[in-house]
Amino acid sequence: MKEIAKLKQLPPVYTGKWANATDKEVQKELQRGTPYTYRFRVPKERSLKINDLIRGKVSWNLDTLGDFVIMRSNGQPVYNFCVTVDDATMAISHVIRAEEHLPNTLRQALIYKALGFPMPHFAHVSLILATDRSKLSKRHGATSVGQYREMGYLPQAMVNYLALLAWGDGTENEFFTLDHLVEKFSIGRVSKSGAIFDSTKLRWMNGQHLRALPSEELTKLIGERWKSTGILTESEGSFVEDAVQLLKDGIDLTPDSDKALSNLLSYPLHETLSSLEAKPVLEDKLSEFAASSIAAYDSGELLAALEEGHAGWQKWGKSFGKSLKRKGKSLFMPLRVLLTGKLHGPDIGASVL
Repeated sequence: MKEIAKLKQLPPVYTGKWANATDKEVQKELQRGTPYTYRFRVPKERSLKINDLIRGKVSWNLDTLGDFVIMRSNGQPVYNFCVTVDDATMAISHVIRAEEHLPNTLRQALIYKALGFPMPHFAHVSLILATDRSKLSKRHGATSVGQYREMGYLPQAMVNYLALLAWGDGTENEFFTLDHLVEKFSIGRVSKSGAIFDSTKLRWMNGQHLRALPSEELTKLIGERWKSTGILTESEGSFVEDAVQLLKDGIDLTPDSDKALSNLLSYPLHETLSSLEAKPVLEDKLSEFAASSIAAYDSGELLAALEEGHAGWQKWGKSFGKSLKRKGKSLFMPLRVLLTGKLHGPDIGASVL
């Protein structure tokens, strides 16, 4: 029957050969030991309709279905029969699942009606797609929640991002805590369009949640990371607290903190001065600037200013710049290079303090 339907380019529909067999015909086959299945007798109605909470009205033509198997010849009931009975006996009110299950809904709805079970509300969510709009798979990267956790993603960030893939509260807001999602969520605002899984956006979202953690929690999280990777020997203390506060704006995933701290503690002066980007700084009388900076250090003037904290640093910087007739970039760029060995980085005052 399947081969004939295929040749005619029609859907494979069971012709109902045994649907109206006589008792004599049936008994004859049973005595022979012929394997048999149980099929659901599909009603002769033209169509069946459901109201999907996401997709609206969905209908199927029953003449393309045919009587379908609900128990195999080995005595094992099929999925669509089992799941319907299971959900009904547990009084499941809402069935929310992927759009791939929409074809199953036709068979399940027929079974619900035949057995007199109340029909649950169905909602079929669109698939999450890769950037090339193909179905998300292993070739596109991590595929399990556990993998994302190992990569440094926070549970609250993952929940927030996944919620936004097919839903929004009608505003421009994208940052939601779990409590806010519970308060704002409505199935009616779930989109039926396929959503693109953007790993860059997920990483950004994680950074937002990471920096939203209470200061103590963030310091503990990153401090323990630094100790476990061997960058530091201690996971707490004033240095860890100051370093986390200084570097947090550049950290989206906890593993990012390793490179951030290593960069902060490094002094790649030779490498920096050898770069093309440093050429303007070198040509702006850097050697004379360096001599003045060393003199300020040797005299104790710079160290005294640093001991006074941020205010002392700002006061010294202004005075130092005035003595050299420099300000802005011409003052702080060479100062950054000499004190940190780098052209870029966190606030220079916070770095040296």
